[in-house]
Amino acid sequence: MAGRTRLDKWLWSARLFKTRALATVSVNGGKVHVDGSRSKPSHPVRVGELLSITRGTEQLEIVVRALSDKRGPARQAQALYEETAQSRARRSAQAELRRSRALANPAPAKRPDKKSRRQIIRFTQGRPE
Repeated sequence: MAGRTRLDKWLWSARLFKTRALATVSVNGGKVHVDGSRSKPSHPVRVGELLSITRGTEQLEIVVRALSDKRGPARQAQALYEETAQSRARRSAQAELRRSRALANPAPAKRPDKKSRRQIIRFTQGRPE
């Protein structure tokens, strides 16, 4: 554990991003907000801060519970933060919506043949036959 930890390093050690470089790019791109405002990758993380993280279509709101600058096992990483109840509810609702959309639009039984692919391309690109 450390007394002061950079935001990008903490995000990496908490296993919220696969690499520290990805964490840095996300912070610089405005995908990570600390207590409601944008910050820099070098921002020192403090216990109790609220982080809003956007990864793809997923939005997380977490509260920092502990500091670390070393990437350890998943159990240790999960102890570094706590997800808010609102964030958990929102993510479960989005997951349920994705599941229902997947059921409503099942995958085809087989891949389209060459003629079908050409028809699909014409249809999606708006080209007449």
